[in-house]
Amino acid sequence: MRDRALIVSASMGAGHDAVAEELARRLAASGARAEVVDVLALLPLRLGALLRWWYRGVMLRAPWLYALVYRVFFVSPRAPATSPLTVVAAAGLARVVRRVRPSVVVPVFHVAAQAAGHLRARGRLAVPSVVVLTDFAVHRLWLHPGNDRYLCPDTATALAVTAAAGRPAFRCAPIVRPRFAAPGAAVAEVRARIGLRDGDRIVLVCAGSWGVGRVAATARLLARSGRYAPVVLCGRNERLRRRLGRLLGRAGAGAAVGWRDDLADLLASAYALVDNAGGLTCREAFAAGVPVVTYRPIAGHGRDGVLAMARAGVSVHARRRADLLRALDRLEPGLPGRGALTARAAALFTSAPAESLLLPGLLLPGDAVPRPWEPAP
Repeated sequence: MRDRALIVSASMGAGHDAVAEELARRLAASGARAEVVDVLALLPLRLGALLRWWYRGVMLRAPWLYALVYRVFFVSPRAPATSPLTVVAAAGLARVVRRVRPSVVVPVFHVAAQAAGHLRARGRLAVPSVVVLTDFAVHRLWLHPGNDRYLCPDTATALAVTAAAGRPAFRCAPIVRPRFAAPGAAVAEVRARIGLRDGDRIVLVCAGSWGVGRVAATARLLARSGRYAPVVLCGRNERLRRRLGRLLGRAGAGAAVGWRDDLADLLASAYALVDNAGGLTCREAFAAGVPVVTYRPIAGHGRDGVLAMARAGVSVHARRRADLLRALDRLEPGLPGRGALTARAAALFTSAPAESLLLPGLLLPGDAVPRPWEPAP
């Protein structure tokens, strides 16, 4: 019987689901079976939908409240050892495990990691749980000693996981769709699609799939500089897209776009990406060879994530308005700063692919398995 992976994602934005879908595709190409489930759908009484509604509303209208919750429950050493949702999520996950009968459980969201670790520690999950971390900054709710191993984006994160949870942690390459390394459209064609002029220097401004963060001020700053044409990725936030469309129309520079299926082409045509969360779009930019500058990060894990990426040397964090323009100016093609930044980001992809560290049939030979904090050969 073929190996089967149960990948446990969460429909919080789009990043976790995109990672889960790409990982499932890779496993299927390797001859394994993979099924993706949404941990929010496993919660009773529509708690998952309520949690998603609350989180989206808070991030859009009261990010200070999420920052407080994050500090108290996610990173404080005095916080409870597990999330209040752990037990109910674990019960739902146990039902799915009985149905799917996987060879491995792969959480790619922190509530899923808590649930799998809870089951594993209590002997209710007979197969390994391998957590794939989707952030550079790891908060406490990602960590549960019941999980068998963690796959991390870089050495510092792997060391932090092992120190905090006492579990093996391995570096793995970012899980990014292949199209980002090989886009198909020419720059002129992409400019025409979004209504920009020939010669406009495109700087993508990412607001995630929900269109969160203070991206209006970022777009205004870039447009007024006269040096960059901001293209704001508003995700599925139509109100934000319309508002920024009017703002940039008055400024006579840039564009605001909604959800796009041609993001690989947009990235390949961009001078740089300005991001506020340190999520999947940054990994996609790394794959495309596009430098990443972070600015005005969203509250909580967003701020910690962009700072961790900057410490890893794969992005530049701009703290003030002048810093943002200065950082972008230093990324001119041919300048050493651009080459060094994109080279460090590209080096992330030299680590072992995540799928090779998941299933017994796909694991590297015993004498080639890396130490937890090193990339696989």
